[in-house]
Amino acid sequence: MSSRLMLFVMLALLGACQREDRSKVSDPRAEGASGGAVVSSPAQAQYASNAYQISEGQRLYRWMNCSGCHGATGGGGMGVPLMDAEWRYGSGMADIVATIDRGRPNGMPAFHNRLTGQQMWQLAAYVRTLSGLAPKDAVPSRGDEPSNKAPITQRTPAPFEPAP
Repeated sequence: MSSRLMLFVMLALLGACQREDRSKVSDPRAEGASGGAVVSSPAQAQYASNAYQISEGQRLYRWMNCSGCHGATGGGGMGVPLMDAEWRYGSGMADIVATIDRGRPNGMPAFHNRLTGQQMWQLAAYVRTLSGLAPKDAVPSRGDEPSNKAPITQRTPAPFEPAP
């Protein structure tokens, strides 16, 4: 009798288990980044105009040492400047996410296995603020450090002048 009861309990428990329906869960890396084409997507709107997402992108910019190549303010260095008006691979959010995800020739590493899709979109939202492309009402009103200057994301970027 106890084996039948145990079998019944196990069948009842197995029947009660439900797996997560992943057909409705989308990867933010895939949204708007179809083959490199710039497509306006819900993910872009969710991250581009949200102050929290932009500030998380700022934190990731520091943590992932993006400033090591692109400079603390995005003015360039070993890597390309992020605050100029010309973007070789596109300045759209989907283009920036594709660059972060897959990397680019001549130095930009791929972060596909190091960052989640959400983190890539957050980072892309912050990178757009460096060149003044973010909506002014979405930019965080204060930085992480005490200062009497305007936050870096609300300053007008200086024009980029290539080295001679």
